[in-house]
Amino acid sequence: MILFKGCDVYAPEPLGRKDVLIGGNKILAIETEIILPSHLSVETIQADGLKMIPGLIDSHVHIAGAGGEGGPATRTTEMRLSQMLEGGITTVIGCLGTDGLTRSIQSVLMKAKGLRAEGVSAWIYTGSYQVPPPTILGDAGKDIAMIDEVIGVGEIAVSDHRSSGPTVDELIRLAKHARVGGMLGGKAGIVNIHMGDAQNPFEILYQVIQKSELKFTQFLPTHCNRNHYIFEDAKAYGKQAPIDLTASSYPYYPDTEVKPSEAVVKLTGSGVPLEHITISSDACGSLPNFDEKGNLVKMDSGEPKSIFNELMDLVEREKWPLEKALKVVTSNAAEVLKLQQKGRITVGKDADVVVLDMDMDNKNRICHLAANGHLMVKNYEIIKPGTFEHFTEG
Repeated sequence: MILFKGCDVYAPEPLGRKDVLIGGNKILAIETEIILPSHLSVETIQADGLKMIPGLIDSHVHIAGAGGEGGPATRTTEMRLSQMLEGGITTVIGCLGTDGLTRSIQSVLMKAKGLRAEGVSAWIYTGSYQVPPPTILGDAGKDIAMIDEVIGVGEIAVSDHRSSGPTVDELIRLAKHARVGGMLGGKAGIVNIHMGDAQNPFEILYQVIQKSELKFTQFLPTHCNRNHYIFEDAKAYGKQAPIDLTASSYPYYPDTEVKPSEAVVKLTGSGVPLEHITISSDACGSLPNFDEKGNLVKMDSGEPKSIFNELMDLVEREKWPLEKALKVVTSNAAEVLKLQQKGRITVGKDADVVVLDMDMDNKNRICHLAANGHLMVKNYEIIKPGTFEHFTEG
């Protein structure tokens, strides 16, 4: 068991100064003062003046690598466990992305299993940009229903030159398979939609809803801040259903993308419910830039920590209270993805907690981090790195 003493707890709602006891993989108690019998084996961590928040949820990250738009040498590498921990992230949802031709869902699944074995939480989307999507069991619905780690399908690309151009009927059929798979497996069964740069990217989703019995909540469109005209469309769509903003690409394309922290403020200001907004990183995938002729002119790759950076910018640059800013990277994602044990500091929930030192600079604010009840970061140092990661002092 681990006892955090005297931290300011944000669940994400502010609970005030509390002691928090975690044991096994659960939060056992949250009290003004917790005094335990001396014979119990408990690690006590003094957290006076520090803030405890839920572990962040990155709902869209290329855990097994992605890319390849510039040829074999531009395939990105797998995400390292330390990249999660540096960003205060305790839960990830992995996806395949552009390359459903030479990469496989099996590799994403095994990476998720590996991350679980290393102590954090991981799920995946089956499929890729293409429709029909590559799967493990031959059908997206079967993958969702029968494979524990699979919670939905995606990212399915629309309005993008790399998309297979799914028709309305194809997208309806896929979404219904995902929905039934989710019902049978007790999962979200959601369809994660990659929004490309073409005009009117939400139009196909409106047509799907008009032509079928499906609801807007069956879909989670992402990259909704990738350019200003898509962002304007997202203001209308977001009033009806969740939308996802991408964090890791902003530093690379500041002239075209809407900065996520600023986007959250503008969306809520236009009437989008805060509960409809999530921020994911899209990290470890490629960030290609194509010219007007379709030639690749630039390639970058983002970091998972980008969602933590945007959280801090919401608080410090946009002057949002921490409890409000936290929702877009914790409880909102847990609600949309039906991860009932994640996203909140509540007795009985999974013990995913991050203890912040807000007096430190942005690079060193994560003082302690526990994932599933196990301490992974202590006194600003990663103490449980990934299997093939080696950390030395200095």
